[in-house]
Amino acid sequence: MSPTRMQLLRLKKRLAMAERGHKLLKDKRDELMKRFLDLIKKEQALRGRVEAGLGRALPAFLQARAAMSGEALEEAFMAPKVSCGVDVSTTTIMNVRVPEFTWRGEKASDIYPYGFHGTSASLDDAVAGLAELLPMMAELAEVEKSIELLADEIEKTRRRVNALEYVLIPNLRSTARYITMKLDEMERGNLTRLMKVKDIVRAKQA
Repeated sequence: MSPTRMQLLRLKKRLAMAERGHKLLKDKRDELMKRFLDLIKKEQALRGRVEAGLGRALPAFLQARAAMSGEALEEAFMAPKVSCGVDVSTTTIMNVRVPEFTWRGEKASDIYPYGFHGTSASLDDAVAGLAELLPMMAELAEVEKSIELLADEIEKTRRRVNALEYVLIPNLRSTARYITMKLDEMERGNLTRLMKVKDIVRAKQA
């Protein structure tokens, strides 16, 4: 198919659209990276607090297990005093659906599901420590899943940006230059033929 001005016009429209899309995707990628890094900082802070809390609660539980019989330990947790759970919903970050975990736990002044007779004080420390950590662990799970989903979206957006920047846009520009060059050649050829026709007409008139 020979190059035409209509083809060149359509090509320039595609190029303009590709360049606009490229800019929008780059802006989206940059904003996703900003949100991603904010979540990374939040995750590191939460993880540090959770690990510190577990570092206190688990040794206390091990001490309680060493001080109590297995039967007594199992009996202490047979009838929980309070209930808890997580409500799961979703929200969006830059059009990426991410989970939202809302901790649901009953408030109680006494969280211990056992009497203090026959149990270890270390067990009280372990239960109190873990009860304090549970809402934080739910938040940590939410943040970590959001990081995973944002990382996937950043990678997809990066591939699209690269495809536009290094493949589609250069190809469109190259094709537009080729068509422009061919049209210029055709215009020069037409002008040369027109001048020759004029010379012939003048020669006949003379």
